[in-house]
Amino acid sequence: MAEEKFEFLPLTPERWPDFERLFGPKGACAGCWCMSWRTTAREFKKNSGEGNRRTMKALVEAGVVPGVLAYADGRPVGWCSVGPREDFVRFAGSRTLQPLDDTPVWSIVCLFIEKSWRRRGLSVELIHSAVRFARSRGARVVEGYPSVPRSGRSPDTFVYMGLPQMFSRAGFREAARPTQARSIMRSYPDDA
Repeated sequence: MAEEKFEFLPLTPERWPDFERLFGPKGACAGCWCMSWRTTAREFKKNSGEGNRRTMKALVEAGVVPGVLAYADGRPVGWCSVGPREDFVRFAGSRTLQPLDDTPVWSIVCLFIEKSWRRRGLSVELIHSAVRFARSRGARVVEGYPSVPRSGRSPDTFVYMGLPQMFSRAGFREAARPTQARSIMRSYPDDA
């Protein structure tokens, strides 16, 4: 990655076409459009595909900045969803990912990398960028919720929340292990 020059920019209305280009006609994974954690399970299923695209676009047009895009040579090649934990309503119903304490946190809930750019370290750079963005918005603690593979390599669609080694390389430390398959990792101001 040292030879690559990337630019990381927040998703704003003028960058919406880049987000659509990156996510493609299927909305990244099964019509998700990165709405999985922002809605209830019922709403997500009901809106799958075009409904999720419209909902995400409406958020962006309303001034919500739901994450950071990565660009290589002016082309969108990656995405990281980051925002205040309370923006992600699905957490409320999660038995596994309950708040660890009363600390206000920002959450990284999705990493999506264009297929030709995967396994090249871009996810770590995106996580760094998301932390910088969150800190610029006042975040003190940023959390990630990576999947912990049981053995071997997991399919890409199963690790959209990242892997522990990605977060470790970005300076995060494990704060909890609620299950064998899920870690809660945190980045604190002194880790930046």
